[in-house]
Amino acid sequence: MLSLLHRTILRTPPAYSLILRIPRSTMATSSSSSLLLPSVSLNNLCYSRNASPLCFSVKNLSRSRVSMSVSAGSQTTTVHDSLFADYKPSSAFLFPGQGAQAIGMGKEAQSVVAAGELYKKANDILGYDLLDICVNGPKEKLDSTVISQPAIYVTSLAAVELLRVREGGEQIINSVDVTCGLSLGEYTALSFAGAFSFEDGLKLVKLRGEAMQAAADAAKSAMVSIIGLDSEKVQQLCDAANQEVDEADKVQIANYLCPGNYAVSGGLKGIEVVEAKAKSFKARMTVRLAVAGAFHTSFMEPAVSRLEAALAATEIRSPKIPVISNVDAQPHADPDTIKKILARQVTSPVQWETTVKTLLSKGLKSSYELGPGKVIAGIFKRVDKSASIENISA
Repeated sequence: MLSLLHRTILRTPPAYSLILRIPRSTMATSSSSSLLLPSVSLNNLCYSRNASPLCFSVKNLSRSRVSMSVSAGSQTTTVHDSLFADYKPSSAFLFPGQGAQAIGMGKEAQSVVAAGELYKKANDILGYDLLDICVNGPKEKLDSTVISQPAIYVTSLAAVELLRVREGGEQIINSVDVTCGLSLGEYTALSFAGAFSFEDGLKLVKLRGEAMQAAADAAKSAMVSIIGLDSEKVQQLCDAANQEVDEADKVQIANYLCPGNYAVSGGLKGIEVVEAKAKSFKARMTVRLAVAGAFHTSFMEPAVSRLEAALAATEIRSPKIPVISNVDAQPHADPDTIKKILARQVTSPVQWETTVKTLLSKGLKSSYELGPGKVIAGIFKRVDKSASIENISA
């Protein structure tokens, strides 16, 4: 890491690229010594040494979209939420969500010291032997929401460490300029991007799994994948099912995964009606998902307040690279906004199809799926058969 450099690099108007390197000791709200701004148009750049030991300020922006203030003396940083709005991806890290877990995951990671250390840290935080469950099961225990979410989070970040020791792996990691994750995987992506520490992320994921399980236990609900229909047809299927059930059993699209694969969440009776009607809507098949309940719907509302409280107590920093949100398929830089989005993520539909299409349309060249399973690789190929994606398991 570059740690003790103060560097300003400017290009001639009308566009400036500004890179600030601030010592770790002076950045109260950052775990990294660098903060990178993409090119923005500035009317005036003010550089001041009046603050101690260094102050940068950017004023009178021609576009209010980007703003920044760094004061090492007062130990504060402010970054506008849309800092990454014009991101241009070339290499992406993609992290899986719940459902990707499998017995045996994590075993390969033990060949790398840094990866093995993550499981040791996890044991201290979780209070049980996570690696033993990952490697040996039983499957019913690993599949539970409260265990599968921490297991996938830790194993996915362990996969990063396996890649790091591979020939050329460090270069690949350093080349990544965008990251995202499917539902739970968004937390993994934020940790990789430096928005919070591994430990804080795991604590959040642990609470998230517990809160979602509790919400699922409060009402009979389920999820089902609809295969072979476009999103408009799936919405029509949901509408038809909702005409036959009461309010407590209504259903909605919860995961927009890829063309021909959309997950529907809702009350148990509503899901059963969806399954019964799917063939009449020309669906190829339906697959009941092995999850605790209707994730990414209002059924998860009881989990929101617990997440909000935990997020409020967690130090979250602006990510070093864009992290695409599941809620709106956009990158966010403001820590408070990230906290709000993460709290609402469990009740909001996952916009994964839009995320993938946006990344590819913006020129993404290479992608890596890090963690158990190959779900994300399959989704990418459904969107674009020529898409380049490599799976790095652990």
